[in-house]
Amino acid sequence: MDYKKLREEMVKKQLIPRGINDRKILDAFLKVERERFVPLSSRRDAYRDFPLSIGEGQTISQPYMVALMTQCLELTGSEKVLEIGTGSGYQTAILALLSRQVYSVERIPSLAERAKKLLSEMGYSNVRIFVGDGSMGLKEYSPYERILVTAGAGDIPPPLIEQLDEEGIMVIPVGDVYSQELIVAKKQKGKILKRKVERCVFVPLIGKYGWEGRID
Repeated sequence: MDYKKLREEMVKKQLIPRGINDRKILDAFLKVERERFVPLSSRRDAYRDFPLSIGEGQTISQPYMVALMTQCLELTGSEKVLEIGTGSGYQTAILALLSRQVYSVERIPSLAERAKKLLSEMGYSNVRIFVGDGSMGLKEYSPYERILVTAGAGDIPPPLIEQLDEEGIMVIPVGDVYSQELIVAKKQKGKILKRKVERCVFVPLIGKYGWEGRID
């Protein structure tokens, strides 16, 4: 399959018409080989307009949602970013191209190892992946100018608010287990100002400040 052509069509037909207009983001989507982040059996669908299973009950989000969340972060290239939910590592790769340093937390060891190996093979040197409870953030390297959460939460976990730098931006799906609203939260004078972007559906954020004990 001509994956380069599929990437170009994805950007032209899925991203640009829906308002993804940051040239740096579009260039990142043209560069990152999404097919390498999905199982072999799903590679023919790698650039389709829907999420795909990556095993362990987790998914790789549809390209548009990855692009929308990235654009909402308003990255300039100088930021230290915390990503909650490494998953396949695709979003991580996009962030790595657009920021100074990415710290990513994944609760499932097998996914973390797979993503770490793949990102290293692909030459991303500004990424560090950790296994842990993403709802707790990663205090050791805080504060972060940007935080991206790729799982749905009932509310913004307090540790993530604490670890977000002043004037920092967090993008997080908030709602119930089955449906969420994508929220952009900005920290100004210690307070969080929120705006809703659009409806979305993500796998649940599991952890102390997530859905632990509330779902099967």
